[in-house]
Amino acid sequence: MGLAERRSVERFKNDDYPGWKARIDEAAGFEVPIEVEWPELAVADYADSYAEYFPQVYFQPLVDAFGAVAADDMGRDALREGMSKVVIRNTGVFFSTTGIVFADGVLTFDHMSDTNTHHVEERTKHIQDILESGL
Repeated sequence: MGLAERRSVERFKNDDYPGWKARIDEAAGFEVPIEVEWPELAVADYADSYAEYFPQVYFQPLVDAFGAVAADDMGRDALREGMSKVVIRNTGVFFSTTGIVFADGVLTFDHMSDTNTHHVEERTKHIQDILESGL
């Protein structure tokens, strides 16, 4: 990762992510423990696109899926009690929902940050489905 990518990731992490984190927590109805592997999210030659791609790939699907699951008290309680944390990463392997899994209370969201960015609804539906079946 070059200097442009490191700067862009740091800017997103400090300027944009706090707002997304607040939206995620609000949608879930509680403070969601999230571990983001920031260096993994950065991909070469896309530093100018992180502000657009990161929300589309990772954060908007979480907000929307958590909002759907936690739409009532039963869903909020199940989410709070059954999900211990969210891990967001990009191992460079997954470009579809196959890298999004829920096991042992951990929602692992592994997806390339520069691929299929516009498939927000597909990722949202998958997260909602795996949470609802696993909680």
